[in-house]
Amino acid sequence: MWAQLELLTTPVDHRPALIAVAHGSRDPRSAATMSAVVADIAAARPDLDVRLAFLDLSAPSVDQVVDAVAAQGHTHAVVAPLLLGNAFHARVDLPGLLAAARVRHPRLQLTQADVLGPDARLIAALRDRVLAVDGMDRNVGVAVAAVGSSSAAANARTATVARQLTAITGWRTEICFATTDPSLAQAVSRLHARGAERVLVAPWFLAPGLLTDRLEAAAPDLTHAQVIGPHPTLANIIWNHYDTALTAVLPLSA
Repeated sequence: MWAQLELLTTPVDHRPALIAVAHGSRDPRSAATMSAVVADIAAARPDLDVRLAFLDLSAPSVDQVVDAVAAQGHTHAVVAPLLLGNAFHARVDLPGLLAAARVRHPRLQLTQADVLGPDARLIAALRDRVLAVDGMDRNVGVAVAAVGSSSAAANARTATVARQLTAITGWRTEICFATTDPSLAQAVSRLHARGAERVLVAPWFLAPGLLTDRLEAAAPDLTHAQVIGPHPTLANIIWNHYDTALTAVLPLSA
């Protein structure tokens, strides 16, 4: 992975760098997947400096990457969270890290972009992952499985993913969480009660890890779609967020 990351660390010019920040995991599959995602992002705009950082448990850290960007002579970097929800990591952890980094590097402007969120293009990517493993006849239900949060409001926002998937496909869907209720078993029961003869699981995760393994272990008899991973739409979304962040902070040319 480090060899792949090294390819992304030489800036071509001093236009704002992009630091894509992933969650991090003890599971090496997660870091490998996010490395592939960021390689796709970098390939879409090879003229810009693109780097991957992790909030926790994986390397390089946000601090290490910000320090490296500053050392390369950048004066501005857009920090794009590779996070599906606007929860604690996006609202508290990352802003705190960036605030400390601004003290260390007062000449480096750091602009935090939006999280990925339930973007319609990501919902379409989730649909693609489901279709890749199942033809989806009329008698199939989809349990959309997400991480889950201690915040009921955050879980309610995540539940919109299942409704949006229904809106673009007509499929029966139910939301469930790996760490809280409703559980996968509850979602399966609800789908059967709604007439689904069989159920498959659509993980609302960017990368595989301990929680996706937990979901598979909880329902080994069900078909589990792949995580979103390096889907082509991710690069488009991240670069849209990069451009939007710059529009908000850079003056318009005359």
